[in-house]
Amino acid sequence: MSMKPLIRHNNGWIIVVSMIVALMLTSMPLPEIVQNWRPAWALLVLIYWCMALPHRVGIGSGWLFGLCVDVLQGSMLGQHAMGFAVVAFIATTVHQRIRVFPLWQQSLIVGAMLAIEMLLTYLVRGIADISDVGVVYWAPLVASIMLWPWVFIILRDLRRKARVY
Repeated sequence: MSMKPLIRHNNGWIIVVSMIVALMLTSMPLPEIVQNWRPAWALLVLIYWCMALPHRVGIGSGWLFGLCVDVLQGSMLGQHAMGFAVVAFIATTVHQRIRVFPLWQQSLIVGAMLAIEMLLTYLVRGIADISDVGVVYWAPLVASIMLWPWVFIILRDLRRKARVY
């Protein structure tokens, strides 16, 4: 008689690989003309997994992923970690409500979550007296909102084909 675990997690490596790809996209060099419009890849992927699998990806994952972004970008340690943890909390709390909306409405809600993270980062930067932020600071928000439907569709199809649950 074999003892099987009650909950078996399939293909969890898909989640990790998608987060690594998001970190790679975050650090990828871009032409100077579009540098300020770089989408928040890491946060988009985190929001997707928090909404799709809130029992596997949550506040702790958000905090660790945010620390990775801090190290990758050379920013103050914990700056993004705090914002990612807050967004992960919001996404896991309201995931059932958000998933029933059409993609264009999800984009607006995801945009609000991104704005919360950006405001928290802005406040931390203000407290640390790093005030090089202008109107361009908000450009990634617009780019991320426009890309959310594509990120959602790609990750959803990947999750379904790999049977990640």
